[in-house]
Parts: sequence; structure tokens; C-alpha cells
Amino acid sequence: MMLLAIDCGNTNTVFSIWNGTEFLCTLRTSTHHARTADAYFTWYATLVKHYGIDVDITDVIISSTVPRVVFNLRVFADRFFGCRPLVVGKPECALPVLPRVDAGTLVGPDRLVNTAGAWARHGGDLIVVDFGTATTCDVVATDGAYVGGVIAPGVNLSLEALHMAAAALPHIDVTTPPRVIGTNTVDCMQSGVYWGYIGMVQGLCAQIKAEYGRPMKVIGTGGLAPLFAQGATLFDEIEDDLTMHGLTVIHDYNKKG
Repeated sequence: MMLLAIDCGNTNTVFSIWNGTEFLCTLRTSTHHARTADAYFTWYATLVKHYGIDVDITDVIISSTVPRVVFNLRVFADRFFGCRPLVVGKPECALPVLPRVDAGTLVGPDRLVNTAGAWARHGGDLIVVDFGTATTCDVVATDGAYVGGVIAPGVNLSLEALHMAAAALPHIDVTTPPRVIGTNTVDCMQSGVYWGYIGMVQGLCAQIKAEYGRPMKVIGTGGLAPLFAQGATLFDEIEDDLTMHGLTVIHDYNKKG
């Protein structure tokens, strides 16, 4: 078995090749709803060749928060690998444990995948904090069910909104500020974003733990998780590949089922 796991987010799309034991490579591209199956394959084949990886993909699983890209990814899997992909959130893709949320609520595939990956590695009673286009806190119950959470604006989204609403404020990178009290515009902005998000995550996790009523572990994921972990004890663990691991867990569950 050689699995291609695809995670399509609002900003980036990630492809990882899993051989059943480890990820052989991980490839990233910007998410673009108009990208065709042929364009995906040209990009994919070029990078795989560059990394010297020669494998025959037998299975594909897709998680996408952008519904419009799923059709072309399905065509990509069928045309170039001859397989029908599993798509997280669709009826034919079973989950290890069904989410327990309000009737009629559609839980984002990324949150379902993170839940599966976190539970497989850490058990239940978790808060999974994901720094993506949105900053989310997902609550994973003892049995591995997704039972709700929090959605807040993502770090880069907040920076963009700040720049758009206040034309005098520049674009800045997210980094650790030299001190909390900034003495120039850039330092002030970096301090507001950096310490503001640390305070937000700390406060949200404290409120979730109080409401949940049981000891909980906090798992950080997403590209900015290591940066924010430097400033405070936010997380018990940081998982760089949590989403991809969750895709392998869900794929394995469907194959055994």
C-alpha cells in the first residue's frame, strides 16, 4: 500500500506520501480552486522526481475545507493513479468515532482529521489548537469524539485586517517581539499579535478546561504553533504532522472496516 494523503486548506494544500510506516515526502502548494487535475499532476510529478522518489500510489485520501477543489482532486486521483479517493466528510468515508454536535451541524474536515490524529496519539480529553487560516480549538472527548470547540480569526488574517483597516500600518511578519512594550510601530504590532494570541489561547483553554470539568492535555499544531510555544507554556505537546497523521488513521480505519 502506498497512500497519498492530501490536505487542502484555505491557504495551502499539502500532499504527503505514506508507505504504511513513515511519510516519504511532503509537498506544499498554494490552494487555488481553478487548478486542474493535469496541473496538479505536473506539479506533483516534478517535485517527486526532484526528491528522487519512485513509488506507485495505490490509495488517495483527501481532506478539504475548500469544496470547489475536491472535484479536480478526485479527477487527479482517478486519472493518474486509477483509484477512487476517500474524501473526509463524505458519507462513504467512515470516522473512527462520530462527532457529537448539534443536529445539522457540519464539522470542518480539518477538525475531524485533527481529532482522529490527536486521539490516536494521545487518547482523549484533549484540546487541539490549530494555527491555520483560522485559529481553532477542538475538544476531543475520552472516546475520541469531536464534541465542539472554538473558531477565532487566524494570525495572518488578523494582520491583514489590521493593515487594510489602518492604511498607515505596514505589513509585518509574525515573530517574537523583543519586548512587550514596543517603541516603534512594527514592534508594537508584533507585540500585539504575538502576546495577544498567546493570551487568547491561554484564556480559551482555561475556559474550556473549566467547562469540561476533567483534566485535559493541550496539543498544538499548525505552522505557527512552535513560534507561540516559545513565549509561554501553551501546549503539552506540539505535533507538526497531526493532520497528515489523522488522514492515515482515517484511511486505515476505512480499509479495515
